[in-house]
Amino acid sequence: MLIGLYGGSFNPIHTGHIRLGQWLVRHDLVDELWFLVSPQNPLKPAAGLLDDDARLSLARLAIGRKRRLRVSDFEFHLPRPSYMVTTLEGLREAYPGHDFALVIGADNWYRFPQWYQSDVILAHHRILVYPRPGFPIDGSQLPPTVSLVNTPLYDLSSTQIREAIATEGTDYDGHGLEPRVWEEIKAKGYYLNQAQV
Repeated sequence: MLIGLYGGSFNPIHTGHIRLGQWLVRHDLVDELWFLVSPQNPLKPAAGLLDDDARLSLARLAIGRKRRLRVSDFEFHLPRPSYMVTTLEGLREAYPGHDFALVIGADNWYRFPQWYQSDVILAHHRILVYPRPGFPIDGSQLPPTVSLVNTPLYDLSSTQIREAIATEGTDYDGHGLEPRVWEEIKAKGYYLNQAQV
């Protein structure tokens, strides 16, 4: 079974993330897609990052029982910061019957050489790169283990959503969020009245 690993802070998870996952499984590029909630991305600042368990809970609310989509807390049980090469090694040991392919945006592909032991990841795993605004990718120039997938362009960002919630508070219309996720954010007061997000 080929598992697509879609890692991220998911701070918060939004409908763009979910639609991308659904597109990948609907087109059988992966058998299942796992949303791998990261405790802390080594290349991103921790400021404004919601508590690990809260982000995990929001992701589980968002995914619910959607076919072939899963939420994973695998990285919560690994040393921090979370390096993908370590995560992949642990997953191969924990799930010897599965193969794993990374799912990353074109923006992350531009930064991929900065990833810890990126050459090891490239040597042992497939990588599916999806389009992101402002990051053109020439598919003919990619390494053999990397594929450009022609998904629709989901122009949403967690940063924009956090900023909108901080600015508009509960008057925000929840655009880009699953209704159950927006209700939970309001109920718990997540991202509200934050000066810096």
